[in-house]
Amino acid sequence: MKIIRYFFEYIFVSFLFFIFQLMSYKKASNLGEKIGKFFGPFFRSKEKILDNLKKSKIADSNEKCEKIVKNMWGNYGRILAEYPFLKKFKKNILNNYLQIEGLEYLEEIKKNKKKAVFISGHFNNFELMAMQIENFGINVAAIYRPLNNFFLNKTMENIRVNHICRNQIKKGKAGTRELLNFFKNGYSIALMIDQRVSQGEQIKFFYRESSTTTIPAQLVKKYECEIVPVYIERVNKINFKIYFQKPLIFEKNETIKNITLKLNHILEKMILRNPDQWIWSHDRWK
Repeated sequence: MKIIRYFFEYIFVSFLFFIFQLMSYKKASNLGEKIGKFFGPFFRSKEKILDNLKKSKIADSNEKCEKIVKNMWGNYGRILAEYPFLKKFKKNILNNYLQIEGLEYLEEIKKNKKKAVFISGHFNNFELMAMQIENFGINVAAIYRPLNNFFLNKTMENIRVNHICRNQIKKGKAGTRELLNFFKNGYSIALMIDQRVSQGEQIKFFYRESSTTTIPAQLVKKYECEIVPVYIERVNKINFKIYFQKPLIFEKNETIKNITLKLNHILEKMILRNPDQWIWSHDRWK
Protein backbone atom coordinates (compact mmCIF):
# COMPACT_ATOMS: atom_id res chain seq x y z
CA MET A 1 0.00 0.00 0.00
CA LYS A 2 2.83 2.39 0.83
CA ILE A 3 4.39 1.98 -2.64
CA ILE A 4 1.04 2.75 -4.27
CA ARG A 5 0.63 5.86 -2.11
CA TYR A 6 4.15 7.00 -2.92
CA PHE A 7 3.51 6.52 -6.62
CA PHE A 8 0.33 8.60 -6.60
CA GLU A 9 2.07 11.30 -4.52
CA TYR A 10 4.81 11.38 -7.14
CA ILE A 11 2.27 11.71 -9.98
CA PHE A 12 0.44 14.45 -8.10
CA VAL A 13 3.59 16.48 -7.37
CA SER A 14 4.93 15.99 -10.91
CA PHE A 15 1.63 17.30 -12.29
CA LEU A 16 1.82 20.33 -9.99
CA PHE A 17 5.41 21.03 -11.05
CA PHE A 18 4.26 20.96 -14.68
CA ILE A 19 1.46 23.44 -13.93
CA PHE A 20 3.74 25.74 -11.91
CA GLN A 21 6.26 25.91 -14.76
CA LEU A 22 3.55 27.28 -17.05
CA MET A 23 3.04 30.21 -14.70
CA SER A 24 5.06 33.17 -13.48
CA TYR A 25 6.95 32.79 -10.21
CA LYS A 26 4.52 35.05 -8.34
CA LYS A 27 1.37 33.32 -9.61
CA ALA A 28 2.83 29.86 -8.99
CA SER A 29 3.80 30.73 -5.41
CA ASN A 30 0.35 32.21 -4.71
CA LEU A 31 -1.32 29.09 -6.12
CA GLY A 32 1.02 26.94 -4.05
CA GLU A 33 -0.18 28.66 -0.89
CA LYS A 34 -3.80 27.77 -1.67
CA ILE A 35 -2.88 24.17 -2.52
CA GLY A 36 -0.83 23.84 0.67
CA LYS A 37 -3.66 25.06 2.88
CA PHE A 38 -6.14 22.70 1.22
CA PHE A 39 -4.09 19.50 0.76
CA GLY A 40 -1.51 19.83 3.55
CA PRO A 41 -3.70 18.43 6.33
CA PHE A 42 -4.22 15.25 4.27
CA PHE A 43 -0.47 14.49 4.31
CA ARG A 44 0.40 15.22 7.96
CA SER A 45 -1.46 14.73 11.21
CA LYS A 46 -2.84 18.01 12.54
CA GLU A 47 -2.79 16.52 16.03
CA LYS A 48 0.97 16.02 15.81
CA ILE A 49 1.52 19.62 14.71
CA LEU A 50 -0.69 20.98 17.49
CA ASP A 51 1.11 18.72 19.96
CA ASN A 52 4.47 20.16 18.81
CA LEU A 53 3.13 23.69 19.27
CA LYS A 54 1.96 22.85 22.80
CA LYS A 55 5.26 21.18 23.73
CA SER A 56 7.21 24.20 22.54
CA LYS A 57 4.85 26.63 24.31
CA ILE A 58 4.83 28.83 21.22
CA ALA A 59 1.14 29.72 21.29
CA ASP A 60 -0.98 30.34 24.38
CA SER A 61 -4.39 29.76 22.78
CA ASN A 62 -6.10 27.40 20.36
CA GLU A 63 -6.84 30.36 18.09
CA LYS A 64 -3.12 31.20 17.74
CA CYS A 65 -2.27 27.54 17.17
CA GLU A 66 -4.85 27.27 14.40
CA LYS A 67 -3.51 30.42 12.74
CA ILE A 68 0.07 29.13 12.84
CA VAL A 69 -0.97 25.76 11.39
CA LYS A 70 -2.95 27.37 8.57
CA ASN A 71 -0.12 29.75 7.63
CA MET A 72 2.44 26.95 7.92
CA TRP A 73 0.58 24.87 5.34
CA GLY A 74 0.35 27.90 3.07
CA ASN A 75 4.11 28.39 3.40
CA TYR A 76 4.67 24.68 2.76
CA GLY A 77 2.65 25.00 -0.46
CA ARG A 78 4.67 28.01 -1.55
CA ILE A 79 7.93 26.10 -1.03
CA LEU A 80 6.59 23.27 -3.20
CA ALA A 81 5.53 25.69 -5.94
CA GLU A 82 8.91 27.40 -5.89
CA TYR A 83 10.97 24.27 -6.60
CA PRO A 84 10.60 24.60 -10.41
CA PHE A 85 11.93 28.17 -10.10
CA LEU A 86 15.08 27.35 -8.13
CA LYS A 87 17.09 27.15 -11.35
CA LYS A 88 16.16 30.79 -12.00
CA PHE A 89 17.24 31.77 -8.48
CA LYS A 90 20.48 29.87 -9.10
CA LYS A 91 21.11 31.88 -12.28
CA ASN A 92 20.16 35.14 -10.48
CA ILE A 93 17.22 35.66 -12.83
CA LEU A 94 14.89 36.13 -9.84
CA ASN A 95 17.37 37.98 -7.62
CA ASN A 96 14.97 40.93 -7.36
CA TYR A 97 12.95 38.71 -5.01
CA LEU A 98 15.98 38.06 -2.83
CA GLN A 99 17.87 40.22 -0.34
CA ILE A 100 20.96 39.04 1.53
CA GLU A 101 22.42 40.46 4.73
CA GLY A 102 25.79 39.53 6.19
CA LEU A 103 27.69 39.17 2.93
CA GLU A 104 30.75 40.56 4.70
CA TYR A 105 30.95 37.31 6.68
CA LEU A 106 30.89 35.27 3.48
CA GLU A 107 33.56 37.54 2.03
CA GLU A 108 35.77 36.92 5.07
CA ILE A 109 35.37 33.15 4.73
CA LYS A 110 36.07 33.23 1.00
CA LYS A 111 39.01 35.64 1.21
CA ASN A 112 40.80 33.69 3.93
CA LYS A 113 39.80 30.28 2.56
CA LYS A 114 38.21 29.33 5.88
CA LYS A 115 36.12 26.26 6.44
CA ALA A 116 32.80 27.02 8.12
CA VAL A 117 29.68 25.15 9.18
CA PHE A 118 26.51 26.93 8.06
CA ILE A 119 23.49 25.97 10.16
CA SER A 120 19.81 26.71 9.77
CA GLY A 121 16.39 25.09 9.94
CA HIS A 122 13.51 24.42 7.57
CA PHE A 123 12.44 28.03 7.25
CA ASN A 124 10.61 29.06 4.10
CA ASN A 125 12.60 28.11 1.01
CA PHE A 126 15.49 26.61 2.97
CA GLU A 127 17.13 25.36 -0.26
CA LEU A 128 18.29 28.94 -0.91
CA MET A 129 20.94 28.74 1.82
CA ALA A 130 23.39 26.31 0.20
CA MET A 131 22.57 27.76 -3.22
CA GLN A 132 23.58 31.30 -2.28
CA ILE A 133 26.71 30.15 -0.44
CA GLU A 134 27.85 28.31 -3.58
CA ASN A 135 26.83 31.24 -5.81
CA PHE A 136 29.07 33.48 -3.71
CA GLY A 137 32.03 31.33 -4.67
CA ILE A 138 32.51 29.33 -1.48
CA ASN A 139 33.21 25.61 -1.84
CA VAL A 140 30.36 23.99 0.06
CA ALA A 141 28.66 20.63 0.48
CA ALA A 142 25.08 20.38 1.73
CA ILE A 143 23.69 17.62 3.93
CA TYR A 144 20.15 16.49 3.14
CA ARG A 145 17.71 13.87 4.31
CA PRO A 146 16.35 11.73 1.43
CA LEU A 147 12.56 11.70 1.16
CA ASN A 148 10.77 8.55 2.25
CA ASN A 149 8.99 8.60 -1.11
CA PHE A 150 11.74 7.10 -3.30
CA PHE A 151 9.87 8.03 -6.51
CA LEU A 152 9.77 11.69 -5.58
CA ASN A 153 13.21 11.62 -3.99
CA LYS A 154 14.87 11.09 -7.39
CA THR A 155 13.23 14.25 -8.69
CA MET A 156 14.31 16.25 -5.65
CA GLU A 157 17.88 14.94 -5.78
CA ASN A 158 18.15 16.02 -9.44
CA ILE A 159 16.90 19.49 -8.56
CA ARG A 160 19.34 19.79 -5.65
CA VAL A 161 22.40 18.67 -7.60
CA ASN A 162 21.65 20.62 -10.79
CA HIS A 163 20.07 23.80 -9.45
CA ILE A 164 20.95 24.23 -5.77
CA CYS A 165 24.36 22.89 -4.72
CA ARG A 166 26.55 20.48 -6.68
CA ASN A 167 27.84 18.61 -3.63
CA GLN A 168 25.03 16.82 -1.81
CA ILE A 169 25.58 14.49 1.15
CA LYS A 170 22.94 12.04 2.34
CA LYS A 171 22.36 11.90 6.07
CA GLY A 172 23.64 8.72 7.71
CA LYS A 173 26.89 6.97 8.59
CA ALA A 174 28.14 6.85 4.99
CA GLY A 175 27.24 10.52 4.65
CA THR A 176 29.25 11.38 7.75
CA ARG A 177 32.38 9.86 6.21
CA GLU A 178 31.73 11.79 2.99
CA LEU A 179 31.22 14.97 5.00
CA LEU A 180 34.60 14.57 6.71
CA ASN A 181 36.30 14.04 3.36
CA PHE A 182 34.79 17.25 2.01
CA PHE A 183 35.77 19.15 5.16
CA LYS A 184 39.35 17.88 5.07
CA ASN A 185 39.57 19.04 1.45
CA GLY A 186 38.67 22.60 2.34
CA TYR A 187 34.90 22.58 1.82
CA SER A 188 32.42 24.27 4.12
CA ILE A 189 29.32 22.36 5.21
CA ALA A 190 25.68 23.50 5.17
CA LEU A 191 23.05 21.62 7.13
CA MET A 192 19.71 21.90 8.89
CA ILE A 193 19.85 21.20 12.61
CA ASP A 194 16.14 21.22 13.35
CA GLN A 195 15.20 17.58 12.63
CA ARG A 196 15.24 14.69 15.06
CA VAL A 197 18.14 12.32 14.35
CA SER A 198 18.51 8.76 15.60
CA GLN A 199 22.27 9.15 16.18
CA GLY A 200 21.92 12.45 18.03
CA GLU A 201 22.13 13.39 21.69
CA GLN A 202 19.25 14.32 23.94
CA ILE A 203 19.52 18.11 24.10
CA LYS A 204 16.93 20.55 25.40
CA PHE A 205 14.95 22.26 22.65
CA PHE A 206 11.99 24.46 23.65
CA TYR A 207 11.91 23.14 27.21
CA ARG A 208 12.03 19.44 26.29
CA GLU A 209 14.77 16.94 25.55
CA SER A 210 15.05 16.14 21.85
CA SER A 211 17.44 13.98 19.83
CA THR A 212 19.67 16.56 18.15
CA THR A 213 22.51 16.35 15.65
CA THR A 214 25.95 17.03 17.16
CA ILE A 215 27.76 17.23 13.80
CA PRO A 216 28.43 21.01 14.00
CA ALA A 217 29.78 20.70 17.55
CA GLN A 218 31.98 17.74 16.61
CA LEU A 219 33.49 19.70 13.72
CA VAL A 220 34.14 22.64 16.04
CA LYS A 221 35.92 20.43 18.56
CA LYS A 222 38.01 18.62 15.96
CA TYR A 223 38.86 21.47 13.55
CA GLU A 224 38.22 24.63 15.61
CA CYS A 225 36.07 25.96 12.78
CA GLU A 226 33.49 28.72 12.87
CA ILE A 227 29.73 28.18 12.82
CA VAL A 228 27.57 30.59 10.82
CA PRO A 229 23.85 30.67 11.72
CA VAL A 230 21.61 31.43 8.75
CA TYR A 231 17.99 32.53 8.83
CA ILE A 232 15.73 32.70 5.78
CA GLU A 233 12.66 34.90 6.15
CA ARG A 234 9.71 35.17 3.79
CA VAL A 235 8.71 38.79 3.25
CA ASN A 236 5.47 39.88 1.58
CA LYS A 237 4.82 36.24 0.68
CA ILE A 238 7.04 36.00 -2.42
CA ASN A 239 10.25 37.74 -1.34
CA PHE A 240 13.10 36.39 0.80
CA LYS A 241 15.66 37.82 3.17
CA ILE A 242 18.65 35.65 3.98
CA TYR A 243 20.52 36.65 7.12
CA PHE A 244 24.08 35.33 7.44
CA GLN A 245 24.86 35.99 11.08
CA LYS A 246 28.24 36.73 12.63
CA PRO A 247 30.31 33.52 12.86
CA LEU A 248 30.36 31.86 16.25
CA ILE A 249 33.68 31.00 17.88
CA PHE A 250 33.65 28.64 20.85
CA GLU A 251 36.15 28.20 23.66
CA LYS A 252 38.34 25.10 23.54
CA ASN A 253 36.91 23.80 26.81
CA GLU A 254 33.30 23.89 25.56
CA THR A 255 31.74 20.45 25.44
CA ILE A 256 29.90 19.03 22.45
CA LYS A 257 26.71 19.05 24.48
CA ASN A 258 27.07 22.71 25.50
CA ILE A 259 27.82 23.82 21.94
CA THR A 260 24.79 21.90 20.64
CA LEU A 261 22.58 23.40 23.35
CA LYS A 262 23.68 26.91 22.36
CA LEU A 263 22.90 26.16 18.72
CA ASN A 264 19.43 24.95 19.75
CA HIS A 265 18.89 28.25 21.56
CA ILE A 266 19.83 30.12 18.36
CA LEU A 267 17.39 27.94 16.41
CA GLU A 268 14.65 28.70 18.94
CA LYS A 269 15.16 32.45 18.45
CA MET A 270 14.89 32.00 14.70
CA ILE A 271 11.60 30.10 15.06
CA LEU A 272 10.17 32.69 17.44
CA ARG A 273 10.69 35.44 14.84
CA ASN A 274 8.03 33.91 12.59
CA PRO A 275 6.54 30.74 14.12
CA ASP A 276 4.36 30.09 11.06
CA GLN A 277 7.43 30.11 8.78
CA TRP A 278 8.90 26.96 10.32
CA ILE A 279 7.77 23.46 9.38
CA TRP A 280 6.05 22.13 12.52
CA SER A 281 5.14 18.75 11.03
CA HIS A 282 8.52 17.21 11.94
CA ASP A 283 8.30 14.65 14.74
CA ARG A 284 10.85 16.67 16.76
CA TRP A 285 10.08 15.52 20.30
CA LYS A 286 9.35 11.84 19.72
